[in-house]
Amino acid sequence: MKRAENKKSNSSPIVIDESQGLVFSSEQELYDHFARGIEHFEKEFFSQHSSQDISPADFSNYEKNLSILLEDPDEVWAEDNDVVEDEVVIYLRKMADQEVGVQGDKKALYHVALCYMTEDIPSFVYLHFPTQDQTLLNSYRRGEKVYDRAQREAPIGALDGDALNEGDELATGLYKAMMLLRSEKDLLEESFPQYYHLREETLGEADEIWRSADSMGNILVSFIRSFSEGGEDEMYYVVVTLEDMPSNSHALLFSFPTRDRSLVDRYRHGENLQADEVVQEASH
Repeated sequence: MKRAENKKSNSSPIVIDESQGLVFSSEQELYDHFARGIEHFEKEFFSQHSSQDISPADFSNYEKNLSILLEDPDEVWAEDNDVVEDEVVIYLRKMADQEVGVQGDKKALYHVALCYMTEDIPSFVYLHFPTQDQTLLNSYRRGEKVYDRAQREAPIGALDGDALNEGDELATGLYKAMMLLRSEKDLLEESFPQYYHLREETLGEADEIWRSADSMGNILVSFIRSFSEGGEDEMYYVVVTLEDMPSNSHALLFSFPTRDRSLVDRYRHGENLQADEVVQEASH
C-alpha cells in the first residue's frame, strides 16, 4: 500500500509536526511512530476492496495522482479516529482523463488519501489508493465534510438547502438556461444575495404554483410570488423544485429574483396548483 514519501538529506530531520514533537531522524523512526495507524487503515482498505476494482499490483501506475489529489481535491472529510487518537483527514478526487494512470479504462477513476494534518496541510499520508468502486469511495465519505468543490464553485444564486448549491446537474442546467433567458435590463446576478430572504416567503405564501414535466420526464413545480408595490417596478421571486411523485414532496432546485414579467411567464405553464396541495422538503 502506497504512502507519501518524505524527502530529506542524510543530515536533515523529517519534520511532520514540530509543535507536537513529531520530528524524526529517519524514515524508519517516522513509520514506526505511525505504524499503528498505517496498519489499521490498510486492514480496513483490504477488508472492503473488491476483486473487480483496480488491483493493488497496479497501484504504482497511479502514483502521480496523489500530488494532484492533495493540491486540488473534490472533497475533504475529517473524522476523529480512536486508533490513531487524532483527527484523520480524508481527501477524495475524481481524476480527469489525462490524469489516469492506465490507458483505455473507461470507468470513472478516483483517488483517496487518508492524512495527518499540520496546520491544515497534509504532512503525512497513512494510505492512498486509486479506485473505480463507488461503494468503496462512499465508505470514505465520513465524519464531517470540511470542503466541497461543488459548493465552492456554486453560482451566486445558489442557496443553502437547494440542489444548485450541491452541484446537482439538473439544477445547474436549469439555472444556466434561466440566466441565458434573462433580459439585459433585469437584475444582475451579483444582486441576487439581496433577495435571498424572499425564498421562504415565496414557498410559504406563493401567489401561483405551477407543475409541468420537462423533456426528461422530471416533474418541476415552480412557486411564484409578486413583491411589486403600487407604482414601483415589478418584482418577482421564483422558486423551482423537483417533485417526488410517490410522496408529493418537493426538493428545492434553485430560486431567483426578477423584474422581467416575460421571464416569469416561462414558469407559468402546465398545471396551476393550489398552495395547500404541496409538501416541501430540503433538496437532498
